[in-house]
Amino acid sequence: MRLVLYYLTLLGSSYVISTYGPHQRAQMTGDILLGGLFPIHFGVASKDQDLAARPESTQCVRFNFRGFRWLQAMIFAIDEINNSSTLLPNITLGYRIFDTCNTVSKALEATLSFVAQNKIESLNLDEFCNCTDHIPATIAVVGAAGSAVSTAVANLLGLFYIPQISYASSSRLLSNKKQYKSFMRTIPTDEFQATAMADIIEYFQWNWVIAVASDDDYGRPGIEKFEKEIEERDICIHLNELISQYFEDHDIQALADRIENSSAKVIVVFASGPDIEPLIKEMVKRNITDRIWLASEAWASSSLIARPEYLDVVAGTIGFALKAGPIPGFRDFLQQVQPKKDSHNEFVREFWEETFNCYLEDSLRLQESENGSTTFRPLCTGEEDITSVETPYMDHTHLRISYNVYVAVYSIAQALQDILTCTPGHGLFANKSCADIKKMEAWQVLKQLRHLNYTNSMGVKIHFGENADLAANYTLVNWHRSAEDGSVVFEEVGYYNMHTKKGAKLLIDKTKILWNGYSSEVPFSNCSEDCEPGTRKGIIDSMPTCCFECTECSDGEYSNHKDASVCNKCPNNSWSNGNHTFCFLKEIEFLSWTEPFGIALTICAVVGVVLTAFVMGVFVKFRNTPIVKATNRELSYVLLFSLICCFSSSLVFIGEPQDWTCRLRQPAFGISFVLCISCILVKTNRVLLVFEAKIPTSLQRKWWGLNLQFLLVFLCTFVQVMICVVWLYNAPPSSYKNHDIDEIIFITCNEGSVMALGFLIGYTCLLAAVCFFFAFKSRKLPENFTEAKFITFSMLIFFIVWISFIPAYFSTYGKFVSAVEVIAILASSFGMLACIFFNKVYIILFKPCRNTIEEVRCSTAAHAFKVAAKATLKHNSATRKKSSSIGGSSTSSPSSSISLKTNGNDCDAGKHKPRVSFGSGTVTLSLSFEESRRSSLM
Repeated sequence: MRLVLYYLTLLGSSYVISTYGPHQRAQMTGDILLGGLFPIHFGVASKDQDLAARPESTQCVRFNFRGFRWLQAMIFAIDEINNSSTLLPNITLGYRIFDTCNTVSKALEATLSFVAQNKIESLNLDEFCNCTDHIPATIAVVGAAGSAVSTAVANLLGLFYIPQISYASSSRLLSNKKQYKSFMRTIPTDEFQATAMADIIEYFQWNWVIAVASDDDYGRPGIEKFEKEIEERDICIHLNELISQYFEDHDIQALADRIENSSAKVIVVFASGPDIEPLIKEMVKRNITDRIWLASEAWASSSLIARPEYLDVVAGTIGFALKAGPIPGFRDFLQQVQPKKDSHNEFVREFWEETFNCYLEDSLRLQESENGSTTFRPLCTGEEDITSVETPYMDHTHLRISYNVYVAVYSIAQALQDILTCTPGHGLFANKSCADIKKMEAWQVLKQLRHLNYTNSMGVKIHFGENADLAANYTLVNWHRSAEDGSVVFEEVGYYNMHTKKGAKLLIDKTKILWNGYSSEVPFSNCSEDCEPGTRKGIIDSMPTCCFECTECSDGEYSNHKDASVCNKCPNNSWSNGNHTFCFLKEIEFLSWTEPFGIALTICAVVGVVLTAFVMGVFVKFRNTPIVKATNRELSYVLLFSLICCFSSSLVFIGEPQDWTCRLRQPAFGISFVLCISCILVKTNRVLLVFEAKIPTSLQRKWWGLNLQFLLVFLCTFVQVMICVVWLYNAPPSSYKNHDIDEIIFITCNEGSVMALGFLIGYTCLLAAVCFFFAFKSRKLPENFTEAKFITFSMLIFFIVWISFIPAYFSTYGKFVSAVEVIAILASSFGMLACIFFNKVYIILFKPCRNTIEEVRCSTAAHAFKVAAKATLKHNSATRKKSSSIGGSSTSSPSSSISLKTNGNDCDAGKHKPRVSFGSGTVTLSLSFEESRRSSLM
């Protein structure tokens, strides 16, 4: 490495001794010398070097008017400082400025001349040559422009700690102070620019773009940062391409093919003007005019691209321009340039020839033209009017890079001023000493620049400390076509300030933007069409996330804006409309009093209550008649009351469920039914036991007294009450809004415990089964005395209803659950009311002749004779069999028949005594009952 540096230094030294670097330059002597690197040309001529002879230096081509203006800004700033009485008084600044030709090789060629002028103690090369004798030292370098060029220059200058201040190199890699020790800049890093580009794409709602970057240290890091930014914003890159001004024609054509075939309409470019120009030319050739270009600051106002012949393709470009700054007096300085006056600036001659498309008399290119190697041009006098020709050089309306150059020179001057005015004991060097401005070295200036902190004429604070990148403030320009001459007009359409609060960083005036040069409608650059409200973006296999299909939102979900990534779920009390664009409140449903079904059930319940009350009124009015007495009127009253409760309990199931109604309805239904069935059970069992007993004893009369009957009813009902109490204590029912049904909220009762409900209904059915058993056994008792057959039938109805209720209850939902239970309650209640009481009410009201004591006696006596006759026949049959077996008689007795004969007329039945016939004889029996005995039986 030392040998390489030795060789390079010797090469640079020899070059300096003979020509002081590249031949063409701008230079002026002074006490302190500043270096400058500017792209006076856009590139170098491509030339094959076959090494058959000694290689010649490559020739720079295509004059850069803006680059020359930047050079002039440096000279102007140095002249101002030299003429200042306050800044560096009695010290003259000189300069040596070289052309980089926008290439690394030319920049390094110039940089070697800067390095060779400085004492290189670290390499100990003095023993080989005296590299600094009579050679002015360069204490700082202003430049270069391109990031790739500055990177190469910074690597070399950093070895010798020569400070370098770039005015246009924005690569974020150059922010690494450990790698680029002496590099500083007056331009924001493009890390912020990549963020700004992503923000603009998001602002215009694009998600499908093409990325093109120069294949150097400017384009690659910039597009890499851009990729990270857009990934966070769900934006996709369809094509990601690298480009260079040195690409072969077929490479440019292939890139243009891919862009032309792409569905992305927005092209983001991180490149300089020379690098992007070949692609622009190919696009113009193909007349591809439907693309929107997003330009980085390197070519946002490039004169190389902003040409009328390219406007069909690049019109409407959105570019990031650096913040402009004023340079007082600079306009007049630019107009004063003349080849005869500016002998220290060798670039003026070429500038003059390119501006007026001519040759000066002593121009070398005139000789080449005479030899036929260049095109013919007329001669110039050197006194032409520079203001009569429009070139980018004279475009001083928005001084951006020129202003950065101006600030860079003044920053170096300010650092030198700090060294000049330094007071011993307050310096930055060892023991707080100060540097001697007459003997200072480059590293001392670098130290002073790192601690520089001052406010320039615009009020901007300038400092170059660690991570001291300038604030990212950009002006957004839109490329318009001038209506006067068809030239490019950079219309300011917005601003971007990275350091303001989120949401206020980007400011764009859409009304000023002309897309593609003429349209005010924002172009569409998305992989897929926008999804309308009511749909969401669905993933397409093997495609980027920006490419999607629009999927309709599911029921119960909605999206109210375009390109929704997900559908929002409606709240529990809402449902989506048919288009799934908004949610409306669900209809609330329950078994209402006002709906037809609820009205019908209510009428049935009220009719049941009225009929039961009517029956009770009939029984109370005819309470002393035999029919009422025979049915145990006290228990009948309780039974009728329980039926009223049963009908009334069904009304609790109708209406909007509340917590109290939910806790009341099942216990009311369960207790009412158990009270009803227990009354039927006690009545049926009592009569059965009395009639099956041969002679009613006093014990039976005492056992089946009225008090004991009520006690049994109470005990049966108390069990149900306890079931309800335990249920309400451990898992009380409550009202519940069921949101599971589309578009409807069913307000129902959450029973709390299905098991408790099962116990309640199960216990009721158990009592009904026992009641059915006793009623079935009592079915042959006197018809007027008990309603056993009708009770049996009513219990059958009860079982059919409640067995059907179980599957119906668990298979229905919403308000129909309550309706099913109400129907079950009403059906079973009407069944018991009709079967047990309607026949008796009919007799009482319409057949009063059957509601007499004689009728009851007749019916009772007939039942008694039947039982006695059956017992006699059974006894006689057994006696005959016994006699036959003893006497061996083979003669069988004549068969006997029993018949009960009564008068066919019901109302005359009491005038005849029942007759029982045995065989051929007839026996007439007469039974008389005392009133007290009848009462005990009843």
